[in-house]
Amino acid sequence: MPTYLTQLPTDRAAEVRAAAESAAREDGVPPLSEAFLLDLDRPGDRLLTLEEDRVVAAAVVAQDESVEAFVLPAARGRGLGRALLDGVLTRRPGARLWAHGDLPAARALAAGLGLDVVRELLVLSRPVEPGDTDEVTLPEGYRSRPFTPGQDEEALLEVNAAAFADHPEQGALDRRGLADRASQPWFDPAGIILLEDGDPSRLAGFHWTKIDPPGGEVGEVYVVGVHPQLHGRGLGGPLTRLGLAHLARAGVSEVELYVEGDNTPALATYRRAGFTRKDAHVMYARPDGMAG
Repeated sequence: MPTYLTQLPTDRAAEVRAAAESAAREDGVPPLSEAFLLDLDRPGDRLLTLEEDRVVAAAVVAQDESVEAFVLPAARGRGLGRALLDGVLTRRPGARLWAHGDLPAARALAAGLGLDVVRELLVLSRPVEPGDTDEVTLPEGYRSRPFTPGQDEEALLEVNAAAFADHPEQGALDRRGLADRASQPWFDPAGIILLEDGDPSRLAGFHWTKIDPPGGEVGEVYVVGVHPQLHGRGLGGPLTRLGLAHLARAGVSEVELYVEGDNTPALATYRRAGFTRKDAHVMYARPDGMAG
């Protein structure tokens, strides 16, 4: 029977992280994403399955009722995942469950719970190419510069909030969330490229890149945002190339990114830049959020 907690003790949170890493090694995809891992030490709904006082399965519920869960490889095949998610859905009938990698076992479990696909997050990738290090020509009147800690936080958060007002995760980024990410080993201020257009009241946009682990072979287009007032001016392509140039000069051999499956303009921009589908993460929920 899963144990319900609203706050994980520090040692239990560390155990959940270690168990999630074990599941990731088995499945080839982490069951808990960055945002969920960063929030483990904070209050919220957490369901744990314990055997001999050891975590063998866990579910973490975010403030927006999105859920990530996993079962340790050695404990699978005994119905623990079904019991865990039944516990989540009993408490939160409107919960939306992530299946990272959309693995066959996750699809089967979702079908057994009567869940439908409500969202698809695609992972796109492409190799670094010789021209990626070339200088990027920006539209007339625009200039780029790196992020300066202690100076640019509010401007970055403001354009991020405007650009992702309808995005359930990215749009919720606040000063604390930014500070959490700035404290991670992979954070590099030079990897956040800001775009200015002469209007002192706002940033035109930004491209936040990521290399995790630092010095690794794979770089990430972490976030690309353009202020809504400047949509339709062809800024997405140059912003993308600015980040690709930074990552290429840092020595990565591959670049990947995450994009909503229904974001047609972004998909078109990335496909023009040579990105192709690598993986997918799928979110499931009950029809209309109804209780089972």
